[in-house]
Amino acid sequence: AVLVESLLVFGVVLSVHAVVWDRFSWCALALALQAFYTQFKWDRLLQQGGAVFQFRGAANSGLLPASMVIPLLGVVMKERCRAAGIVYFERFGIVVASTGMLLALFLSVLAVGITKPVPTNTCILTGVAGSVIIYTMKHSLTVSEVIEVLEVLLIFVYLSMILLYLLPRCFTPGEALLVLGGVSFVLNQLIKRSLNVVEGRGDPIDFFLLVAVVGVVLLGLFFTVLFTFMDSGTWISSMFFHMMTAVLGLGVIMPWLYRLIRRNPLFWLLQFLFQTQTRLYLLVYWTFLAASACGVVFYQNAKRSSESKKHQASTITRKYFHFIVVATYVPGLIFDRQLLYVAAVLCLAVFIFLEYVRYFRIKPFGQTLRHLLSLFLDERDSGPLILTHIYLLLGMSLPVWLFPRSCAPKGTLPGAGALVPYSGVLAVGVGDTIASVFGSTLGEIKWPGTKKTFEGTMTAIFAQIIAVALILIFDSNVNLNSSYAWILASVSLVSLLEAYTTQIDNLLLPLYLQIMLMA
Repeated sequence: AVLVESLLVFGVVLSVHAVVWDRFSWCALALALQAFYTQFKWDRLLQQGGAVFQFRGAANSGLLPASMVIPLLGVVMKERCRAAGIVYFERFGIVVASTGMLLALFLSVLAVGITKPVPTNTCILTGVAGSVIIYTMKHSLTVSEVIEVLEVLLIFVYLSMILLYLLPRCFTPGEALLVLGGVSFVLNQLIKRSLNVVEGRGDPIDFFLLVAVVGVVLLGLFFTVLFTFMDSGTWISSMFFHMMTAVLGLGVIMPWLYRLIRRNPLFWLLQFLFQTQTRLYLLVYWTFLAASACGVVFYQNAKRSSESKKHQASTITRKYFHFIVVATYVPGLIFDRQLLYVAAVLCLAVFIFLEYVRYFRIKPFGQTLRHLLSLFLDERDSGPLILTHIYLLLGMSLPVWLFPRSCAPKGTLPGAGALVPYSGVLAVGVGDTIASVFGSTLGEIKWPGTKKTFEGTMTAIFAQIIAVALILIFDSNVNLNSSYAWILASVSLVSLLEAYTTQIDNLLLPLYLQIMLMA
């Protein structure tokens, strides 16, 4: 299964660089090759319990698929912005690609360094890949860009040491690279933009995303340190939690956002949300869907109480939420993407805050949330945090957040790139959902080495093609320019990756589909 997963990732890398070939292509190929070899060292460390931190069990290290995501995103972003003539974001794409390569290389060196005896061949391969990457960075980046890349690496190292220690068994090494690498990059961008504020430059919704992500992460770190010295389950601790959340929100996060957007954040948000009648209709519709999702949770828990304490939600039941999320995102993508962007940021902040309430057992809802959400746990929620619903939201939202709006003057990219914001809907909302439902109910022929079925994968590919056809009908901004063969190949590769990967598919699949469509 690991070999087939690696082969599919190599297929994506080669497909992208067949279209986009430049000096970074050699770096990407060298990185992929050394990550493939180093992945087995990580897998052995995880099996023997020799890794420095406790990682999520029942999964391989996922180093290769995770290592290629950020570099490939940077490469395709660079090419799209170069074609549009936007030099600033072309340079930004180069920085993203270089940062992703350096973070992946660091994780590989870490695995090689703690493997005993030292693997000579893997050391040589890692050294060659590192030399190629550093040589290319030397001739591609300015001094300020090199410093920026090193800053992200430094933040990543410290953040990894803190969060992997505090949150055992929540991530595989590959998932840690993606999540913590992304948070490190966001934190560095926020610091950089806060120090170089130019009035009128930058979109307020981008600043809103940066401040929200960094704010909730800092909030979690603060309370984790605090509650190591006091019991978080008492009423006094709970009151202190809510009071300090308000203080940090109104005293730190709001002024920070005010400095960036040069206006009152609350007034700006209210004006933004209720700016048009379409937005009002969408907000009412989304409120109804949120109430429906809560209704599913309460109904399933009532069913558990009446049947058995050991009752767990089935795969099909968990996929109800995928259908609700698709129904949420599709109207937003068609009618108002900016509103969807901001609403997804707000939803992410609320999800993470509620997870803090559940994790720390904050009264009055902490214990209730623990009871309600325990019904929907699966083998991937083996750590102290429940992250699958947050990963689902991230998988649907990242293609919207990472869409290079500045490099798409008409609001959409040409050809298959027009489907980039729909990557989460196609890969997770449609493909993963249909594969799970049909595979678990009708599937008989299993892919070698996995529990996934041939019928589930084929049905997922077919469903995504139908979804693309429906998007073409209902979204007038999408014009594929006869790039149907590339779309079919992209959807097929990502669906096969879903069948073979043991990583969090809600996070990985939309990013790979976005890379393929942007290429």
